[in-house]
Amino acid sequence: MMGLMASEETRTMTPPTVRSSAAHDARKPGGPSTRAWTTRLLVLGIVLSALNLRPAITSLGALLEEVRDGLGMSGSVAGLLTSVPPLCFAVFGVMAPRLARRFGAGAVVCAGMAAIATGLAIRPYAGGTAGFLAASALALMGIAVSNVLMPAIVKQWFPDRVGSMTGVYSMGLALGTSLAAAVTVPVSDALGGSWQSGLALWSGLAVAAILPWLPFVRGRAAASGPGQRADGATRHPDAATEASASVRTGAGREDRSEAGKEDRSEAGHEETPAPAPADPARGEAPRMRITRSRTAWALAVFFGLQATAAYITMGWMAQIFRDAGVPAGTAGLLLALTMAMGVPLAFVIPRLATRLPHQGPIVLALGICGLIGYAGLYLAPADGAWAWALLLGVANCAFPLALTMVGMRARTGPGVAQLSAFAQSTGYLISIPGPLLVGVLYQHSGGWGLPITLMSALMVPQMVVGWLAGRDRTVEDEAGR
Repeated sequence: MMGLMASEETRTMTPPTVRSSAAHDARKPGGPSTRAWTTRLLVLGIVLSALNLRPAITSLGALLEEVRDGLGMSGSVAGLLTSVPPLCFAVFGVMAPRLARRFGAGAVVCAGMAAIATGLAIRPYAGGTAGFLAASALALMGIAVSNVLMPAIVKQWFPDRVGSMTGVYSMGLALGTSLAAAVTVPVSDALGGSWQSGLALWSGLAVAAILPWLPFVRGRAAASGPGQRADGATRHPDAATEASASVRTGAGREDRSEAGKEDRSEAGHEETPAPAPADPARGEAPRMRITRSRTAWALAVFFGLQATAAYITMGWMAQIFRDAGVPAGTAGLLLALTMAMGVPLAFVIPRLATRLPHQGPIVLALGICGLIGYAGLYLAPADGAWAWALLLGVANCAFPLALTMVGMRARTGPGVAQLSAFAQSTGYLISIPGPLLVGVLYQHSGGWGLPITLMSALMVPQMVVGWLAGRDRTVEDEAGR
């Protein structure tokens, strides 16, 4: 994994100021080793966090029938349960930049992992549907803030490696998603058929993800990159100096590579970043009027429609196969295959997207795969189950593509943070009705014909807005300052 950090194709695009600052740091005792240690720890934290961003959902999808029976849920209530993830992502995701401003991005992600661990540990034993929903919401709150901050952290720390680092993050996310879908049912069977134990075991993975972020809790700026916080605000000079001091004591350090920085003397003095012109007293960067950007809206709607498809798939696809006569264990493996397609493609697609001036053709290719997969589910769900699962897995890779476009549609770290919060929060709001509506249609129609028709119909506007979001332009140019 660390080898990826040394072989990014855009290395030659690193600004001269970055190399100059790195050379300056190399003359300081312990500078390069401290930065290398911090970078490796940050990559580990990103990967472990990504592994935890979907098991709360796909582990439930694999055992949804058992959970419904155990808690006495109707199909409509189960549909509500599958709509809770996008609702929580929309509500809590918009809070992430503000929390990062106050506590630091590293501390917020660390707290998010703790919330995931706690929610997953208690929800199977909370008693009743209301307790199950409340504990699920706690875990999903932790997922929501991490979802929003990860693209900004990648942009801040790895500005010349957005494609590959987004790929690493997306691969970890896809791996965690597919792993939960594949092993939850077998583990539950091995534990005596207890769905509670099968769901609770994933809290252990979240506990492991807390550890790499602990060193970043003390250094508020440590996980925010050079000269800026991951929420998009520029650090005040005093805060920058304080962060620099905490880095030297082991909290972690990033080389300061802002334009205009120079080596001042052999004594090692550096200029601190200038405060943003919009509010020198608070050191905050001026914010865009993001709602004036057509690209931001296109990206938000694209994000929402792909999230709708993803959460319908994670929540209901295993049930579609089970109702077609596929055994529960095999249905879990089919869902795992769908999620596992994101492991290789989540690395390939972002790298390919960063090489293209327009990402629209990728959007269309993924959408066509989704339409074929839905047609197969409608016509022959059991006979061609493995083919449909594979095609829908390819279609679900619209998620890493959306994350990559978030990083490409803004020029700066602050712009990415603001665009990420807007696109994800708005997108998840858009995606809330989808899984709920599928549950209602399933219960009242008595089959999967109408729900699958709905899924197919939503794929068409997803392709249209994805094409618009893939155009080569930035939200800064459209929204103004």
